[in-house]
Amino acid sequence: MDKENEMIERLILEGAMEVAGVDSEDGSLLYSFTPKIKEVMPELYNDHLNRVNAEILSLWERAYVDIDFLAKEPIVTLTDKSFDPVEMSKLRKQEVWAIEELKRLTRRK
Repeated sequence: MDKENEMIERLILEGAMEVAGVDSEDGSLLYSFTPKIKEVMPELYNDHLNRVNAEILSLWERAYVDIDFLAKEPIVTLTDKSFDPVEMSKLRKQEVWAIEELKRLTRRK
């Protein structure tokens, strides 16, 4: 088992990561962090948070999401553009995944 797979297995066993789904293009598993990642690996949590924030700001700049910056904690909502297949086809795979993750998270509530 390579180091990456060992790390994924460790994080799953510690409750810091979970399977989020399956990539529809290549069938590989997709993972997401749980809130426990913050205590298990704080540096990884901070790096991930910085990347997520940069991705969301990029999507906001291109009108795929709205952000309420005046709320105590900024609130992110999806725009109609995030549900338009033509507009979604203009995004990189990672950006599409970010929007799909936001959709998944908003369905949970």
